[in-house]
Amino acid sequence: MRSGEDVKLFTGNANPALARAVADYLGTHIAQGTVGRFPDGETRISIDESVRGADCYIIQSTCAPVNSNLMELLVLTDALRRASAWRINAVIPYFGYARQDKKMQAREPITAKLVANLLETAGADRVITVDLHAGQIQGFFDVPVDHLTALPILGGHLKNMDLTDSVVVSPDVGRATEARRLANHLNLPLVMLYKRRTSPTETEVTHVIGDVDGKRPIIIDDMISTAGTMRHGIDSLLRLGAQPDVRVAATHAVFTPPALERLTHDAITGIYVTDTVPLAKTTDRIHVLSVAPLLAQAIRNVHDHVSVSSLFAN
Repeated sequence: MRSGEDVKLFTGNANPALARAVADYLGTHIAQGTVGRFPDGETRISIDESVRGADCYIIQSTCAPVNSNLMELLVLTDALRRASAWRINAVIPYFGYARQDKKMQAREPITAKLVANLLETAGADRVITVDLHAGQIQGFFDVPVDHLTALPILGGHLKNMDLTDSVVVSPDVGRATEARRLANHLNLPLVMLYKRRTSPTETEVTHVIGDVDGKRPIIIDDMISTAGTMRHGIDSLLRLGAQPDVRVAATHAVFTPPALERLTHDAITGIYVTDTVPLAKTTDRIHVLSVAPLLAQAIRNVHDHVSVSSLFAN
């Protein structure tokens, strides 16, 4: 980077291992500070070095515990603003509260917009994130948003495997664009599942668009939460003659119960996720790929005023 002395990296408690990996790629360190709690549970932030005039990057996913990690991000942002940082960049590998990006029925909140407002009010000048649940969330911000994608990381790993008779499967209409990009990257046909939501955490597959008979599915999604969508999708594909050799790829391994139990499905031969969300528990089937190089290059490009578009063009 052109002027490394004025770049400061910070992290909360959400994913410090990823933050340290980003710092290693940049050849720097995490700035000195404390992110803790007062006895009553309130977030306590202390920044132990000068940030006056610095280009600051807070690396913090808003994963579980979501509210605590979001509050850490907001308080860190406020602390840096009050300490006269030149620019405050919120690097949010996993952007929580994104599933409510629109009103589906009366009297529902739009939490993605609420979080965008909170970040801007706290003092964030820019947001860098990876694979938003809905791309339109970028429009909820009035500050620049660099929306990166882990598809090249996942696709690059899959490309080194035997892809004979494989097809890329979109788990729903909303993921069709990303699935098409992966299918083009791997030079494979595209299949789409059509589902309807039966509850906030459960879905039902009603149609499969495309030929899966005798094929080896690769299901791509932005996140795996309860894995209900994955489980129902795999069962539907198998009923239509797909081979019991299913690979699952997703950027965000949220893995709320009973996800790990559902992912023990006999037909699943590999699960490929990234480290945007830290995994407390894993299995032999789960392979974690790092987004640290992607985030480090984005930070370098933003700081050096270089285009970031090449990082998420596929």
